[in-house]
Amino acid sequence: MRILFEQKSIPATPWAEEQISFFLQVLSNMDTDKDDKASRVGEREARIASRLHLLTSSGFCHGVGRSGYLTAPQPKAPGGSLMYEISNYLARDFLRKFGLPNIQKAIVTPLCTGMSLALSLGALKPDWNKEESLGKRKVIVPQMDHNSLLKALDLMGMNPVIVKGKLFEDAVRIPIKDIIKSYDEDCFAILSLTSFFPPREYDDIKEISKFARDKNLIHIVINAYGVQSPDWMKLIRAGIDAGRVDAIIQSTDKNMLTPIGGALIASPREETISKISQAYAGRASATPIVNFLISMLSLGVKGYERLLVEQQKNRKLLEQKLQNLAQKLDERILKIFNPVAVAMSLDHLNKKHLTALGGALYNLRVTGPRVYNPTLNTFGTCCEDYKIPYIVMNAAIGAKSEDILLAVKRLEKAYSQILKK
Repeated sequence: MRILFEQKSIPATPWAEEQISFFLQVLSNMDTDKDDKASRVGEREARIASRLHLLTSSGFCHGVGRSGYLTAPQPKAPGGSLMYEISNYLARDFLRKFGLPNIQKAIVTPLCTGMSLALSLGALKPDWNKEESLGKRKVIVPQMDHNSLLKALDLMGMNPVIVKGKLFEDAVRIPIKDIIKSYDEDCFAILSLTSFFPPREYDDIKEISKFARDKNLIHIVINAYGVQSPDWMKLIRAGIDAGRVDAIIQSTDKNMLTPIGGALIASPREETISKISQAYAGRASATPIVNFLISMLSLGVKGYERLLVEQQKNRKLLEQKLQNLAQKLDERILKIFNPVAVAMSLDHLNKKHLTALGGALYNLRVTGPRVYNPTLNTFGTCCEDYKIPYIVMNAAIGAKSEDILLAVKRLEKAYSQILKK
């Protein structure tokens, strides 16, 4: 514990669960709700109905931050405040070690990726109380067919300027020249992304960063599940060096194996993270932060490095097994760059079969694949007319080789089943 607070970095080797539990108990016992001599007369004193609440919150019933300032220390929760401070140091250390050495600060937010985007945009938007800024509500969005991201803009009262995706053989990309054309004086921000579902590929973050710098645009990178890929992290690192990147947002559950509900927001400028943390409305739940801290201590640097190696092996295994299946079915693997996911064509299935395939896989207890039927809705492909039906499977961090082998085997079975109906 002493070394952790002195070095403020992820331990090289994992802590035992007993050590983590003891550490959390020591910190949570510092909060005033554990003081049986205290006279608590506030409206919010971390009173709980059941001791089960202590288990589900790891004892941090006061949460983190103060109303309107996410990272501010809370006098009634010195233990929770220390826990949050060390978690934020570990967030920065984690991202620096695994691909972004050029960030200056990071925070863990008790919000999903989409809501963290809303928080960041709300913090960094122009001052709409000033007449000259009132019309600056446009955000340039290289087409991202994901409701969470679009809802974030809608929630903040911002107008997305969608730059349509274009086909490059099997892949969907957004040319930088089209992004530049979409700009007008009412734009104040631009989004870009690394990780997404095939057929959408990553954005040209380096060129977008230069464009953002030249036009003085807020630039936020959506790196939802990108930490697990050195290739995607390299794009962001180059963007920071070449131009302007204000914030990078990544999910904790997709990258760090936590329960859903948290994100990391990082920036090459400390003042940007300070502005974002001060835009949070209310006091925050400590649970997503504790979950992140538990992951960092239970994995350690070596544990996460092992998971990255395993992920890369599983990605190769998934492509190999789907390639073998594609040859049997007279289908093909789509040529799309994605270090996590693989897409296989489904050209020999009709509309009825495509609709049935997802359900058949679910009945066979295969969770997570995406089946695209071009006769129903092109949303998700990030372009207007993607004609190839396909299925996407992921070999994301934390998946096991047994998951890959069994899923492909069951896909073959499901494919056979629906053809017989």
